[in-house]
Amino acid sequence: MTTADAFIALELGHYRLREQIGGSAYGIIWRASGPQATRDVAIKLINQEQMERALPEQRERWISAANNEIAFLQSLEPWDECHIVRLLDSGWHEGLPVLALELMGTDLGKHVVALRGRSEHVAPAQALDWIAQLNQALAKVHQYGWRYLDLKPANVLLDPHLRTVKLADFGTNRALGSLQAHSYAGTANWQAPEQFFPADAGGYATSVRSDYFSLGAVLYFLIAGLPLRYCVDCGQAYREHHVAGADVLRGRHGGEIPCALMPEEEQRFAAAIPAGRRDAALALLRALLQVDPALRPRHAIQISRMLNAVQGTKPLRGAFDALDPALGMHRPSAINGWQTMLGA
Repeated sequence: MTTADAFIALELGHYRLREQIGGSAYGIIWRASGPQATRDVAIKLINQEQMERALPEQRERWISAANNEIAFLQSLEPWDECHIVRLLDSGWHEGLPVLALELMGTDLGKHVVALRGRSEHVAPAQALDWIAQLNQALAKVHQYGWRYLDLKPANVLLDPHLRTVKLADFGTNRALGSLQAHSYAGTANWQAPEQFFPADAGGYATSVRSDYFSLGAVLYFLIAGLPLRYCVDCGQAYREHHVAGADVLRGRHGGEIPCALMPEEEQRFAAAIPAGRRDAALALLRALLQVDPALRPRHAIQISRMLNAVQGTKPLRGAFDALDPALGMHRPSAINGWQTMLGA
């Protein structure tokens, strides 16, 4: 069992574990000090105790998930790391893959709980800004050929001083190139219907639009201060019946997938939005939380335009955007006519 003050040797340096700051059945996160004159990092280890209890197939999936996460983060170009947690180092420890990641202050789930403890809430403008940042992060995941499939407040890391968020934990990623239904993946409390309720032929037929549903669930959580009833019911059904919980939940609704957004939830959400932005905000929430994925936004640009409508902003065409370094570097884009860096 790994303990405080243990040393982890990775490819670029040695790291001394300080304190455990997070964990799940799959992984454990430690704060660690790195090489001299460097900042503390987050060391992500596979949960060894769970690995010892797991069946061989489960162990293989966990190791594969960690390796996939490392491969994805290593594939990112530096300018694509704006809202995705940075991989600083990687390697192996006691036969299992390890990641050294940039250390962020907290996550959105803990942040909202802390606010609630002080009888405070997330300002709608701040919530919408965070959703816009997450939309950019998802766009990068999709651009690199993956579905994220585990968007939830605990996987959104927050720098409380800069007010910026970064997406973390990419072990659930599934390749976009594979159109076949896959095995169960993700967290029931935040999943799209097609990710929780299996297809008629078996398996789960997800797409980038599955990530957009979860984005809507996080949006509601930030504005309303509590999760959707639909998400709570799915989470409880999974805890009680595992994947069979999907059939149990459908049985309670006459064989149908339950509605994801109730009228009273729309009212709660709308009441927290300034009157002049209310209709546009509701339109965005309803679009993201459609049960039928075909009715959700098709891509990040569509979501960005809807967010601009809510925020009352309209970016100038061709203007430099600090959040899009590709423009400043004159990289090929729709704005510059896909010209190369050497010119047309």
